[in-house]
Amino acid sequence: MERIILASQSPRRKQLLEWAEIPFDVIVKETDEMYPSHLPVEQVPVYIARNKALAIEEELTHERIIVAADTIVVLKETIIGKPKDRNDAIKIIQSLSGQQHLVITGVVVIKGEREIAFSDITKVQFHTLTYDEICFYVDKYKPYDKAGAYAIQEWIGVVGIHSINGDFYNVMGLPVSRVVKALKDILLH
Repeated sequence: MERIILASQSPRRKQLLEWAEIPFDVIVKETDEMYPSHLPVEQVPVYIARNKALAIEEELTHERIIVAADTIVVLKETIIGKPKDRNDAIKIIQSLSGQQHLVITGVVVIKGEREIAFSDITKVQFHTLTYDEICFYVDKYKPYDKAGAYAIQEWIGVVGIHSINGDFYNVMGLPVSRVVKALKDILLH
């Protein structure tokens, strides 16, 4: 497979592409993560991912495959972003405790005029967590760069998650098997 561009600085997305043995370079450009308020929630991360991909594409001198992604956490129709600080992270995890939420990753794969875009949804059910458990997690793992203030592959995922319905790797930030299929499709057409 030709080297692709991953338009993300997420260490988790890099790790997942490495596990899939996809050769890639990371190129990131600051983009606005605002979105139109009328968008259906499952289209929000696709919209943001598309902006990331297009920002990279306009800088390129020749056509390459670009993969961009964005992940959001949704609790009762409300998008939960990254925490601002320790107190915000604690509040976010308290709101997820004992609840089911959605993790939605939007992915855009482009090469020239061709584009494949989709969102992948995983339902995550948390156990009820104590305040001390939440503080322990936040203080030890400092999940300030993560939507929903947690990472499923860390302590909280092992101890605090009751069940998931959908792609585990989607919750980490990239539904890898769907990305691989999209890459194959974009190379064939």
